[in-house]
Amino acid sequence: MRLATHKSRDPHAHGHDAGAFVRDVARVCDERGLRLTAIRLRVLELVAEATIPVKAYDLLDRLKDGPGVAAPPTVYRALDFLLEHGFIHKLESINAFVGCHHPGEAHQVPFLICDHCSSAFEICDEGVAVLLTDQARERGFKPASQTLEVHGICARCSDQSVR
Repeated sequence: MRLATHKSRDPHAHGHDAGAFVRDVARVCDERGLRLTAIRLRVLELVAEATIPVKAYDLLDRLKDGPGVAAPPTVYRALDFLLEHGFIHKLESINAFVGCHHPGEAHQVPFLICDHCSSAFEICDEGVAVLLTDQARERGFKPASQTLEVHGICARCSDQSVR
């Protein structure tokens, strides 16, 4: 998972610290009285350690290397918990998961997904989500959730293809 700073325009600029992310989620779980079970924690760690969005079956393969038995329902239940509480995001178009920049805040944000290197960049600007919600409501539509994913080629991959 590539994490970018809020001010960066470069989708590959990141201050990724998997350990700090996991500690933030654990703190939020404590504050909310949520159980971060061993399997939930391990799935979270694997998502946090990933350099690109990770698929459920990739997580399952990685869990087989550790202690205990990991079955698909177990992984999906852990992912559902992490999604439900806003600790990770699901990229619907590629059916993969990334950690959330703001695990303590409820929010919906768009993603830029590079079709060449598979990086995903969370756009930390609520303006797009607000615009979509406002447009929906103006039409009498009651939005329940949003998924906005923009596919293309990131700046780094574009630069490499020019060379």
